[in-house]
Amino acid sequence: MSQTTPFRTRIKFCGMTRPGDVRLAGELGVDSVGFVFVPGSPREVQPQEARAMRQALAPMVDSVALFRNAGTAQVREVVRQLRPTLLQFHGDEDDAFCRSFGTPWIKAVPMGDTVATGPDARALQLLYPAAAALLFDSHVAGGDGGSGRSFDWSRIPPELLKPAVIAGGLNPDNVARAVRTVRPWGVDVCSGIELEPGVKDGERMRAFVSAVRAADCVDVVKDSDTIDHCHVCGR
Repeated sequence: MSQTTPFRTRIKFCGMTRPGDVRLAGELGVDSVGFVFVPGSPREVQPQEARAMRQALAPMVDSVALFRNAGTAQVREVVRQLRPTLLQFHGDEDDAFCRSFGTPWIKAVPMGDTVATGPDARALQLLYPAAAALLFDSHVAGGDGGSGRSFDWSRIPPELLKPAVIAGGLNPDNVARAVRTVRPWGVDVCSGIELEPGVKDGERMRAFVSAVRAADCVDVVKDSDTIDHCHVCGR
């Protein structure tokens, strides 16, 4: 999963329930915020609530609608009210279902099952050919995310042709190591920046973004000299 071309790791804050947290996420430079539409989740919001919070989004910050085994009518209602930039599916949804809403989407791949090796990259490509990205989460198949548990990042197949996003158990203390280990397209955090489910902590939000940006600063070799160079800030 190594990335030879310098780039900035994308950041998604998920499970948003308060406009102030959405606003702060944008101020911190987060790329997207996620709203959970899974019945029974402690972070579940209704479409009208998410639509109101969308007003707090900063310019050029994407909104993501998260579902798990939702019906067609529910997804369409959320798309109608929220107008999300991206859909995120965490259940048994197949490619045809996910792409039927005319909105770019990503598919979560459960990594919490006790399997020594990771999923096969070619098999994932065949299962979800229209997915914009694949999100590798620590939940088991059929289970919820947002558990605060991580998984062995080395199980993510390195031969992926799609962008990879890491989720599950990330927090300000370990996200830099995750970025340096996998060099993913993006990272997705939920419970790791919370005071309690759905209630984000401003300091942990700031610390998480700072840790990702620090991990984006890598050593490069130029004119036979090794220098510390940040591809994000240019220092």
